[in-house]
Amino acid sequence: MAMEKTFNAAEAEARIYKMWEDSGAFKAGANASRDETFCIMLPPPNVTGHLHVGHAFNHTIMDMLTRWKRMQGYDTLWQPGLDHAGIATQLMVEKDLAETQQPKRTELGREKFLEKVWEWKAAKGGQIEQQARRLGDSMDWSRSAFTMSGAESAPADEKPGNFHDAVLKVFVEMYNKGLIYRGKRLVNWDPHFETAISDLEVENIEVDGHMWHFKYPLAGGETYEYVEKDEDGNVTLRETRDYISIATTRPETMLGDGAVAVHKDDERYAPIVGKLCEIPVGPKEQRRLIPIITDPYPDMNFGSGAVKITGAHDFNDYEVAKRGGIPMYNLMDTKGAMRADGEPYVDEAATAQAIANGEQDFDEAMIAAMNMVPEDYRGLDRFEARKRVVADITAEGNAVMTTKMVKNDEGEEVESTVPYVEEKKIMQPFGDRSKVVIEPMLTDQWFVDTAQIVGPALDAVREGRTKIMPESGEKVYYHWLENIEPWCISRQLWWGHQIPVWYGFDLGVADEHNPSGELDEVQILGLLLEGLVHRGTVMHSGPDFDSVKSDFVFDNADVPSPLSHAEVIEVADKAEALDRFSASLAEYNVTQDPTVLVFPVWRDPDVLDTWFSSGLWPFGTLGWPAEDEAMKYFPGDVLVTGQDILFFWVARMMMMSEAILGQEPFHTVYLHQLVRDAKGEKMSKTKGNVIDPLDMIDAYGADALRFSNAQMAALGGVLKISEDRIKGYRNFGTKLWNAFSFAQHYEIAYPGDPVRPETTQTLNKWIIGETGKVRETVDAAMEAYRFNDAADALYAFTWGNVCDWYLEFSKPILQGDDAGAKAETEQTLRWVLDQCLILLHPIMPFITEELWQLADNRKKMLVHADWPTYTAADLVDADADREMNWVIDLIDNVRSARAQVHVPAGAKVPLLVTGLDAKGQSAWDNNHVLIQRLARIESLAQVDEFPKGCVTIPMEGGTFGIPLADLIDVAEEIARLEKTMQKLGKELGGLRGRLNNPKFVASAPDEVVAEAKANLALRENEEAQLKAAIARLAELG
Repeated sequence: MAMEKTFNAAEAEARIYKMWEDSGAFKAGANASRDETFCIMLPPPNVTGHLHVGHAFNHTIMDMLTRWKRMQGYDTLWQPGLDHAGIATQLMVEKDLAETQQPKRTELGREKFLEKVWEWKAAKGGQIEQQARRLGDSMDWSRSAFTMSGAESAPADEKPGNFHDAVLKVFVEMYNKGLIYRGKRLVNWDPHFETAISDLEVENIEVDGHMWHFKYPLAGGETYEYVEKDEDGNVTLRETRDYISIATTRPETMLGDGAVAVHKDDERYAPIVGKLCEIPVGPKEQRRLIPIITDPYPDMNFGSGAVKITGAHDFNDYEVAKRGGIPMYNLMDTKGAMRADGEPYVDEAATAQAIANGEQDFDEAMIAAMNMVPEDYRGLDRFEARKRVVADITAEGNAVMTTKMVKNDEGEEVESTVPYVEEKKIMQPFGDRSKVVIEPMLTDQWFVDTAQIVGPALDAVREGRTKIMPESGEKVYYHWLENIEPWCISRQLWWGHQIPVWYGFDLGVADEHNPSGELDEVQILGLLLEGLVHRGTVMHSGPDFDSVKSDFVFDNADVPSPLSHAEVIEVADKAEALDRFSASLAEYNVTQDPTVLVFPVWRDPDVLDTWFSSGLWPFGTLGWPAEDEAMKYFPGDVLVTGQDILFFWVARMMMMSEAILGQEPFHTVYLHQLVRDAKGEKMSKTKGNVIDPLDMIDAYGADALRFSNAQMAALGGVLKISEDRIKGYRNFGTKLWNAFSFAQHYEIAYPGDPVRPETTQTLNKWIIGETGKVRETVDAAMEAYRFNDAADALYAFTWGNVCDWYLEFSKPILQGDDAGAKAETEQTLRWVLDQCLILLHPIMPFITEELWQLADNRKKMLVHADWPTYTAADLVDADADREMNWVIDLIDNVRSARAQVHVPAGAKVPLLVTGLDAKGQSAWDNNHVLIQRLARIESLAQVDEFPKGCVTIPMEGGTFGIPLADLIDVAEEIARLEKTMQKLGKELGGLRGRLNNPKFVASAPDEVVAEAKANLALRENEEAQLKAAIARLAELG
């Protein structure tokens, strides 16, 4: 088949990929010749996602491993799939509804909205799977999983799956074991989506902020002596105060304060610890008094050293409130506005004061129902409330005042007393999707009691059953899991796995007041008057409504008859339950017909956090809980993922797999950093430095991008992607293509699947030995997850040994008259080129498969070619190895020496040698024609010692030299080298300064310090070479 001049990636890649996919080349078990399995689980991208450089990088690594193991004959599965991405998908669908002028989500209702989500998925979701094909991903697409497959809301034409069954089974089992519970904790609340979100979905951004300083007056007008001292104990301020000063960036939360905390060692406030102070906001006659307490949290040296404690709206305050038993009042509704529900403020404030005085007991439910927002602020947006609170406190004179120079009406600078407000940068949390300010909120959520399941996940790593690479990842893993908090798994969304828990009223009818055991009119009236809406609830978990009906029947077994036999029915929510239950009681009271009695139950409206279902990915994708043959791939082998989700996903998969199946989900976790631009900067649209992998594929082909990814994949290293480097690896592909063009030019037959020839020629023995070496190097690098080493070795071998040296050295033989030597070289060339294709295929699958198909006949596609097992010991001929590598080193060293001192490229130079041994002489004699041509050498002369100003080239068995006296302008060259030395000196000074700075070494990431040290070593070596060169030239005067 005649070759095109170049590889047309744009045309070939889609064609080749279709050939692979149509033939089932990527299916689980394809090309398997052994029983051992190899499985990689793709970190599931969002169904809304698009391929970015991070995906392109870790997909390249996973595909390299998968293709390598498949070619080795392992029963291989690379499991693809998509995450339903609750909040991201709901956002996309809501935007789509708005753009197409359809009803809003809330107008549609839950059922109809979910229909719209599935319609959107069918039309627009999962684009990233098509984009991954363009990269060359060899996943078994027929098994592509979806974390919502099998859900009740899925349409009939949706691809079948049972991931939903896995999620429900795990939840129910963990609930029944007491590993999942419902409780009230502080969470990140997104007011736009009206849901809790994870830390990973929060962006902390530095913004301009304010720190207001306010006075909290002491109760009853009490005073104390406030004293400040310097470091030496000298008094710098002494005054009588009737207040304690606090500073806050969120004045609107003062309404929910439960205490003011100071450090136990802070002598300034010792006289007032245990006393009460007044929250300086709200109606004066209902001002709450709160205690001044001690706690380790306040920093004596920050601000005033006193901290207001608002447990329901600050994560640090939450911990203080828990330690101190301080009530935590939630001030805001789900939209981030000040609450407008509840009793009148005068009543709520009275109750709160009784609690603060220790006169009334309280529980979580009671505090949650109380609204501590005065009527004047109720319903206001939180930021509008902030302005009102600041203005009201200042107007009343409770702002701390300070002096400041301001301009008067005449423009003169005068001193004025103003409220003390610090303008400062603050870190503000924003929702990564909504872009609104996140509010810490105390809400009812579902949690996994991680303390009960974290142990086995820690042990798996400690005992070496799972290895995290690089080692620094293990330290992070231990730190997170040893300090783990309960995992919030509920989200207030509609798109997701609805929590499989049903609620019913806790009837709690006391039998001793009803000796007959019959439901009489008095009891009916009691139930209705007491107000069912305020009663507690009972709950049960099961995969569906039918599975929990019997549990509610059992709960009601002891209530008066016939209510104990009321029909359990499912309704939409608590409000409907109240209406239906009350109506049935009323009807029964009139008719005395027991069949009209119903006990309505309603399902929890929340859905499970996306990370909960993702935590089941290693086995939920394999058909579990059904008996499925694919479970042979569990546990998997290696997980390749970004270090930023080590805790959010990897640790949770570890915990869930151990908790449910009693086994770690993989033996290796390969972590990589964020992919940055060529300068090491984080990519952003604002900076204009974003590299789109699809653009790179369009411009240079997938193979070039993949090779660039592999080459930068140093374990634990900084990942810097560069378009110039990608372009350079396209040239590498062209180099390989040209090697096949070379073979075609010499009309070398290509029957396909050539066997390794028996060789007599030194050149052919050498290149076969080099092939054995590189195969061992590549396998060792892949086993150790040092993908850059594999890429570097293949680059050096293919470009240097094969395409440069071997092809160049083979020309005289191919052009010569020795038919035997020519035939042997042709066979060797074809075999070596085939080995290049096989070894390069995991990194560069497209161009290698295209070249593989040029052969007349093939037993199978390259994607299924047998990975070689030969060794260097089998193939290396020591004499040929020594001779050819000596020749190559000599040519390289002569070229390098010429370039270093700017010998004109076209000039032929005399070469001197001293002390050349027999092997060196033999190598010269056998190859001198090529050496002289390639190194531009005019002649070789033996000398006893080199003249002054001679560049020396030490070689095994002798030393060569190039006399420079008549070749270059010495003075000009010395001036050039000295200028280069000056520039280099500045670089060295900067590098040494950074590395000699203890703060840099201590605070910079390990990989940054290592990179700086490596750069310093390279520059110091360059400096030594320059000094030596200048010294040589100086000898010439």
